[in-house]
Amino acid sequence: MSSENSKQIFILSGQSNMSGRGGIIKYSETDQKWDGVVPPECQPHPSILRLSAQLLWEQAEEPLHADIDTRKVCGVGPGMPFAHTLTEREGGTLGLVPCAVGATAISEWARGTPLYNSMVKRAKAAVVKGWDDESVIKGLLWYQGESDTLTERDAAAYEGRMVKFICNVREDLHLPLLPIIQVALASGVDENYTEKVREAQLGIKLPNVLCVDAKGLSLNDDNMHLTTESQVHLGHMLADAYLCHFNPSFS
Repeated sequence: MSSENSKQIFILSGQSNMSGRGGIIKYSETDQKWDGVVPPECQPHPSILRLSAQLLWEQAEEPLHADIDTRKVCGVGPGMPFAHTLTEREGGTLGLVPCAVGATAISEWARGTPLYNSMVKRAKAAVVKGWDDESVIKGLLWYQGESDTLTERDAAAYEGRMVKFICNVREDLHLPLLPIIQVALASGVDENYTEKVREAQLGIKLPNVLCVDAKGLSLNDDNMHLTTESQVHLGHMLADAYLCHFNPSFS
């Protein structure tokens, strides 16, 4: 069990289903709105914080990625239900570092790209901004890959690119065994290439890398993004996976 004074930091990264599209009502390509519905599992909590775009800690509330994934309307994602589950079971203060940006391919997260550099910068800032030396990055939650189901070439290259991404993140954060939980796709553009990306995600064999399968979770009317209910369920799945496999590190 973690102590009540522990300070756990988790990076949320990937593309739209991580940044959150739960509750998004799409009237047209240019007219989309969030319905504003915040389930109990996603309500603000005094022990759950988020790192803003200005690199300041503040109380977390939905949409977590509103000032990060600014090109689209954000809604409910898996971050808040994940955080609620951990704080309920472990106590202490939990900080979320939103980094996900919709419609981004894995190649756009390669070392040296703007997205990658921003994520690493935010992760490092999270440790030193507002908290003391007890603050540590406990894990990276990653949900991405829909954009890599467009072509056979990108789908075939996904596993190698993802492995490289994991190795680079761990090296640049000086955390060689950083726990990483990725989500196997629930949807994609091309069914065949979606399965190829899913196979890559489920097949990665690296220490402290887990995969939670989102297949079968309900989708919005666009058949691409998880509903609010599914995002809550996914958040619980991610928390259960983390606690089951990495809980001993809290002792």
